[in-house]
Amino acid sequence: MPSVSAHVALTLAQHIDAVFGVMGNGNAYFLDAIETQTNAVFTAVRHEQGAVVAADAHFRASGRIAAGTSTYGAGFTNTLTALAEAVQAHVPLVLVVGDEPTSGPRPWDVDQIALASAVGARTYTVGHADAAATTVIAIEHALTYRVPVVLAIPYDVASREAGPVPEAPLPRIPAPLAPRGEFAEGTLDEIAQALHGASRPFLLAGRGAWLAGAGAALGELATLTGALTASSALGRGVFPDTRFDLGVTGGFGADGAMELVRTADVAVVFGASLNQFTMRFGELFAPGTRVFQIDIAPAATHPHVGGFVRADARVAAEELVARVGSLGSGAAPESGSAEHGLGAEAHRAETPTVQHGESHQASDAVPAQPWRETVEVEAARAYDEGDELAPDGRLDPRSAARRIAELLPSDRVVVSDGGHFIGWANMYWPVEAPDRMMMVGTAFQSIGQGWPSVVGAALARRESTVVLTSGDGGGLMAIADLESAVRAAAGRGIAVIWNDAAYGAEVNLYGLKGLAEGPMRIPEVDFAAFGAAVGAEGVVVKTLADLDRLATWTQEDAATRRFLLLDLRISGDVIAPYQQEIIRVNS
Repeated sequence: MPSVSAHVALTLAQHIDAVFGVMGNGNAYFLDAIETQTNAVFTAVRHEQGAVVAADAHFRASGRIAAGTSTYGAGFTNTLTALAEAVQAHVPLVLVVGDEPTSGPRPWDVDQIALASAVGARTYTVGHADAAATTVIAIEHALTYRVPVVLAIPYDVASREAGPVPEAPLPRIPAPLAPRGEFAEGTLDEIAQALHGASRPFLLAGRGAWLAGAGAALGELATLTGALTASSALGRGVFPDTRFDLGVTGGFGADGAMELVRTADVAVVFGASLNQFTMRFGELFAPGTRVFQIDIAPAATHPHVGGFVRADARVAAEELVARVGSLGSGAAPESGSAEHGLGAEAHRAETPTVQHGESHQASDAVPAQPWRETVEVEAARAYDEGDELAPDGRLDPRSAARRIAELLPSDRVVVSDGGHFIGWANMYWPVEAPDRMMMVGTAFQSIGQGWPSVVGAALARRESTVVLTSGDGGGLMAIADLESAVRAAAGRGIAVIWNDAAYGAEVNLYGLKGLAEGPMRIPEVDFAAFGAAVGAEGVVVKTLADLDRLATWTQEDAATRRFLLLDLRISGDVIAPYQQEIIRVNS
């Protein structure tokens, strides 16, 4: 007869097809059932943190909920940093764990419910008679609130026979949140009027807009209003028309693009939290910009927001399309469209020079042509190309990032660890959609989650090349799952290690203040050799010519080539622009 653990596994597998973890006493029966009685795919990682990270990355890359699993006690406590990251990043997943017996804790048990609660995750504990139903409730909770949940199996019930597995209802997911009440309706009318009358309208979208499926409606709204667009770091690619998109806002944004944002007279933000980095520490918008926000959060998330609507981004965007359309187009036909055959070049002589920091008020007169037709978007998005070598003789990360971007396969998913280096991939490696660039760890300001992110992304996107960007500090912290990444991605995997022999962010923030740098420095590690030890091909990159191996690698058959690890010996003296902002604020 099926055990309690089998009830959990069989019910879970009706909704989840990927499970990641490390086996131990507490989850042995659960994993046996997953392997022998379900079609779910179990992928082993080498550290329990990696179980949660892989499930997290799987959702970010595919939109499909996944599960992690660990044993009780030490196995569970190893998951806590990754669990906190998933909570703060609003990533739904299920962590199946062993737990203390129903008779009470043993010397090696800890209060797992309290620990999970401390980082913001709720625990559901299965019993002998309700394991299937409790599993469905846990999945439903994760999907409804976009958070990780812990599903605990007490040790003394894990192997108990529980009879036939009952039919469990499907998880119930709430409908998209529609704007409700006179205030919300009135604010939508106000936003529509503001966009209709704006001289320089601007739309900003975040990951919430992508999860809501708002891309098409936002594209229609941008066309209707003649708005320039941009995204948060986690929302890049959400707008379908890249011709008028300024890229990422905040510290990852190009200087020219950010200056254009400051000239906007009306800005509407969809599904972006407007954190300090997206907002450039309060300087993204000029004082005269009217800022509206649409989000499912209970209230506006930044003091610069002058009008807020609590609603699903797609629903609200569709409402605004209808409202603006009923007012009549506030912008002339786009002369840059294919139908008219003219490009922005025809208007360059008319484009005023924008000075950073200018305050701009809304004009009463609607411009003769859309604002976005009068600016050079491509030039505004340009980043500093850098030099091949920095003054200290080590590789300039800007030129290396630019060259790597030229060589990477177009069908790629980029996963990022945390650290100073995050600026380079985020600035120089464009991706097609938000589910193709993920930063696992940044929500909780943690490092060391890069290698297991590859595992989840590789299983979620079986045809794409998965590219990890990581630093030497984070790379060493999670080095156990280098083996997992190489095994999971094989010839579809690339790792770029920005190796500056230091914890770069700490050197930039505290070394510059005169604090002792000894604890911030790392003896230079040969990551290429690390990779070779677990079956990857490792290449030490000291010049741009050394990246030629990436060019030939991309031409080889993914089924026969090896995982490629590029150990970039970069200069720590080249500071990423986003970090320069942080230094300025903290000084």
